[in-house]
Amino acid sequence: MPHNKLPTVKEIAKRLNVSTSTVSRALHNHPSIGLVTTMRVHKVAQELGYEINKTAIFFKERKTYTIGVIIPDLAEPFFSSALTGVEDVAEACNYNVIIGQSLNSFEREKRIVANMKNHRVDGILVSITKETSTYEHFDQLRKFNIPVVFFDRVPNRQDINYVACNLVSGMLQAVTKLVAKGYRRIGLINGPTKLAATLQRLQIYLNCLRQNGLEVDQDIIVSTTLSKADNLAAMNKLLSLAVPPEAVITFNDHVLLDCMAAVTNAGLEVNKDISFVSFANLPVWEYMDKKPLASIEQFAYRQASTAAGFLFKLIGHAAQPDASEMPPLQCVIDSEMVEYPQ
Repeated sequence: MPHNKLPTVKEIAKRLNVSTSTVSRALHNHPSIGLVTTMRVHKVAQELGYEINKTAIFFKERKTYTIGVIIPDLAEPFFSSALTGVEDVAEACNYNVIIGQSLNSFEREKRIVANMKNHRVDGILVSITKETSTYEHFDQLRKFNIPVVFFDRVPNRQDINYVACNLVSGMLQAVTKLVAKGYRRIGLINGPTKLAATLQRLQIYLNCLRQNGLEVDQDIIVSTTLSKADNLAAMNKLLSLAVPPEAVITFNDHVLLDCMAAVTNAGLEVNKDISFVSFANLPVWEYMDKKPLASIEQFAYRQASTAAGFLFKLIGHAAQPDASEMPPLQCVIDSEMVEYPQ
């Protein structure tokens, strides 16, 4: 069987009558090499089918030009949009992206972090699971000079790099809108207790009720683990009350879809017997007959692309000789209420 030998830098140099160092620099678009020479080198490399040896680059530069992204579930449109934001930034920086889905499992998240560390990624972006309450698996990455930036679902800590969404503005707009429409008994289906976002939503919800002069009724505040069964159970619990809420704010649009099914199964009508406001502003509502009154946009793409920008800044800083530790990079993006025509 014939053996097809891979083309080398030497072959490109010989064909162009230049040094191998010139070819190597040109292949990496080094500014010391003129544009014409760089273009000639790339043209011959393409003709020969030459590919840059990533392993050699790692040994020389101690970089793999790869980052890891850990998200709860790629099937959720929010996280698929976030991933697009990451990949757009990574491509512009000539980086590859490795994706890990935690599927909201803390143990799986820890395994993914370990695998990415062993594959020597240059940095990691993370949206944590609903179970994550300890962070040693992230903290130990500092020993390996692997920076971490959290986005959307972030730990409740101040010593981390993160990009998150400020839900206050969107939630206040939503509650004010419900009150303006005559709703007074407004319930909340909140998320898992371990998520920082759950506590944030509760605090914002309570403040918004008070700002609109509404009483707080603990009976119409329930929570869910975000599973379908738990979402249905939470909604059915509210519907079983002697005086059910007139409107409900749900943890996110995925929870809302199950809640709307529970309302229909109970023989009631969405937006007639009970109305909803949610979080995430999923594209699916464009194709649904029954929609929430509003959803609060959390800007998945913007959060993730900003977080990716932070990560590459940290990677670049860490590569500098005798680089001191940077203060945490943090950004909070304001949410916005998006109304749906009924």
